[in-house]
Amino acid sequence: MPAPVTYAQALAELETILRALETDAVDVDDLTARVERSAELIRLCRHKLRNAEASLDRVFDSLDEDEEEPETETADEDEDEEEAGDEEEDKEDEDNHDQAGGAGRPTQPSWLF
Repeated sequence: MPAPVTYAQALAELETILRALETDAVDVDDLTARVERSAELIRLCRHKLRNAEASLDRVFDSLDEDEEEPETETADEDEDEEEAGDEEEDKEDEDNHDQAGGAGRPTQPSWLF
């Protein structure tokens, strides 16, 4: 059983076949064999590229999952802080409504927008 062809080996063989086809030094009988071999090598390269892409996707997905876990905790803490800040602002707004115009500003009549 021959050793598996690597992507680089397949690409190099494709380039060799292409150079031979460009020189027109290939007879018709050999042309068919080279085109069939080229198709086989292209399928092999596509397969290897798809496998590499799927593998990289899995790696990046696992990295994204690792990053999402701490972000979720941080997001929850941020939400709690925002809620606490909103409550303080609401309380300040209520306090300011008791004063004329709040924060030292005169109250504007409701009919003046």
